[in-house]
Amino acid sequence: MDRKLKRRSFFQVSAAGSAFAAGASSLIGNQSFARSSGPLSPGSRNSNVKIAKVYMAKPEPHWPTPTLDLNEEVQRYEREFSLLKDDLAGVDFTVNELITSTEQIQNLSSKIKEAEGLLIVKLSIHTSDLFQAFLALDVPTVVFAEPYSGHEWTRYGQVMKDKEGAPFDCLLTSDYSQLAAAVRPIRAIHHLREAKILNVTSRDLPTEFVQSMRSKFGTQIEKIDRERMLSEYNDIPDRAAQSEAKRWIAEAERVVEPSEDEIFRSCKLALAMEKLLEEEGATVMTVDCYGSMFHQLPAFPCIGFTRLNDMGWGGICESDLRCAVTHILFQGLVGKPGFISDPTMDMSKDSAILAHCLGSTRMDGPSGERAPYKIRTIMERREGAVPQVRMRIGQKVTQALLVDQDFMLYFIGDTTDAPDTERGCRTKITVHIDGDAEKVWKNWSHGLHRVTCYGDLTKDLERFCRFKKIELVNEA
Repeated sequence: MDRKLKRRSFFQVSAAGSAFAAGASSLIGNQSFARSSGPLSPGSRNSNVKIAKVYMAKPEPHWPTPTLDLNEEVQRYEREFSLLKDDLAGVDFTVNELITSTEQIQNLSSKIKEAEGLLIVKLSIHTSDLFQAFLALDVPTVVFAEPYSGHEWTRYGQVMKDKEGAPFDCLLTSDYSQLAAAVRPIRAIHHLREAKILNVTSRDLPTEFVQSMRSKFGTQIEKIDRERMLSEYNDIPDRAAQSEAKRWIAEAERVVEPSEDEIFRSCKLALAMEKLLEEEGATVMTVDCYGSMFHQLPAFPCIGFTRLNDMGWGGICESDLRCAVTHILFQGLVGKPGFISDPTMDMSKDSAILAHCLGSTRMDGPSGERAPYKIRTIMERREGAVPQVRMRIGQKVTQALLVDQDFMLYFIGDTTDAPDTERGCRTKITVHIDGDAEKVWKNWSHGLHRVTCYGDLTKDLERFCRFKKIELVNEA
């Protein structure tokens, strides 16, 4: 049965405290925290990713046509880029030039090297010398070449196989939406470089993993002690926490077990987590909630984690640092959060049931449609407050785990059910695995948790792993 909340006394809050329910920013006292308004997370707090964009051609080519007007071609592509502005959120094109000679490349070389990646739009035949000059700059490079833009594509596959060469990939397609896909791996690298993960724990951080993530990606991982988290919690005005709790309850389908006080404390902790991220310039938080912080904080962090994920930041269960880095990778690639899960297998349906008590309500990103949710207790604890989210059925998903700096596992599938049963964790999706489902469980390794994101991200992961020299293994 639903617990009937005594809302009148609980929600007599001041107008100042209602800012959380109304707008695109949170107000705690005099401090303002901007929420993400675009499709991408603010995974890079300090800057956008800098991409050099060039159009590569030779004047008066006979292919694709002797009458090709290069300036018109550039303008045609610029119109396509303008249509993709939402998908290119967080990207600054610091170079935007038509290149027809190696001399131009030499003159622009310093600006291109200052960028984090190079996007080449190929317009014509006879560009091999230009291509080689670009590769010599040793900048992560992606070529977009639509049909009829020349025959040089016949060599690109060999260049991609060159393990010692510059990071390189290409897209041979007439689908202009792939212009945005071309920059995703570079944007993800940028997000990882500027990301900072806070781990609330009394245990020592895993030194080798922390150092390897800093060395490989630039990602910082820092420990936060209980006293700091409690101080942040105590600084949150009750009226702000009451307003946030009111929003969560009003937007829920039902409140099943948790008391009004449990939800209030959970929301107060959620606001403290956001405040702490802001103060530390961090992007992701995890808590040792089933370890050293079990019953050491005023509430479980589940609503806070969901809230951060919905805002485009990151809330990660159980001090799982590998999942935290994987979550940042997904956000950098496609601007969508991950759903961490404890999988259980059903071979009668060639499926994995992915279950965890909390789920993100905006799996399409901060600007996407919000999924329905109930407010429940943690299933196995029968305490706390978590959003039980009804995720989408008929959705292609990618499940992955960055195991270490050199190795990543993944598989893809389709959601066929969102079980609402009292067995297992609260939020669940059944995923029919593409490929050999039996192979997945027989070769399962590296712990239980994985991170699941909406969409087939196979190509995005392949490009990212090629650029960062990571072995990518399809578990199915």
